[in-house]
Amino acid sequence: MTPSNCVAYSRDEAWRLLTEWTQGESLRKHALAVETCVAACGEAEADRLGLSGDERAALVNLYATTALLHDFDYERHPSLEEHPFVGVRELERLGWPIEMRTAILGHAQYSGVPRVTHLDKCLFACDELAGFLTACALVKPTKAIADVEVAGVRKKMKDKAFARGVNRADVIQGAEELGIDLDAHIGFCLEAMKKRSTELGL
Repeated sequence: MTPSNCVAYSRDEAWRLLTEWTQGESLRKHALAVETCVAACGEAEADRLGLSGDERAALVNLYATTALLHDFDYERHPSLEEHPFVGVRELERLGWPIEMRTAILGHAQYSGVPRVTHLDKCLFACDELAGFLTACALVKPTKAIADVEVAGVRKKMKDKAFARGVNRADVIQGAEELGIDLDAHIGFCLEAMKKRSTELGL
């Protein structure tokens, strides 16, 4: 990361860009939910690699900001022809890292961009799942993520009428690409979201 890139690379700047392009509260909350799960993946990966200090912070920040911006162009450019390509071109113009841009392209199955890095795979694995976990929380009487359990999530996944917009195949494939048991991945993301439940409005 070059010094000139430091400002554009900050989480605050990612949030500013997201809110500039995305007015809808639900899409902003989806970005936060995906950020929560992907940042937790980044922390686990930093631990696995034995990173500390600035190196650890930079890795986790890359994961968090990538997730925060993965759909930032969707409200303005929802078509398959434009999303996420328009957003990625804007990110390139602004000088955001290529690792981020590649992962964002890769989270769209139709982009043709392969998911190679751990970040690529985490973003894909957490995107649909974070949306599904949010839906599972919102149908609870309490509307609280704290009341969502893995077994209940798996049961809801079999109910095709529930949260129709969530691609179950992507959820399953995402865990497979990470080489993680699906229940373990669901549990990991649930715990991450429970820790930030207030910020997520859940």
